[in-house]
Amino acid sequence: MTFARQLINTCTTQRFSTGAADDYGVPVLTWSDYILDEPCRLVYGGGREVVIGAKVVVADYQLFIGDIDVTEQDRVVISEVTYEVLMVISRQDGVRGHHKQCLLRTVR
Repeated sequence: MTFARQLINTCTTQRFSTGAADDYGVPVLTWSDYILDEPCRLVYGGGREVVIGAKVVVADYQLFIGDIDVTEQDRVVISEVTYEVLMVISRQDGVRGHHKQCLLRTVR
């Protein structure tokens, strides 16, 4: 079975972008869609601890996705649930990037 056939979900990657100016003339940062309907697979991660700067955060989910542009500053939306990307791990097939494994937590 190929990797692509195991990607049974689809997700939308969101990034911060500059929106309209507020009442004080300062541009408002908003989340906007960056990559739409990307095949992926979301699995429960078992509560892995991830160190981000000086704090420890628990990643509840793992996301397997193709070799696309996704970073730790992004969010992912799957089935109307929003997840924060905590860590992106690039996996290689021996020659080049094959896919990425992202550790996620639910945005509350």
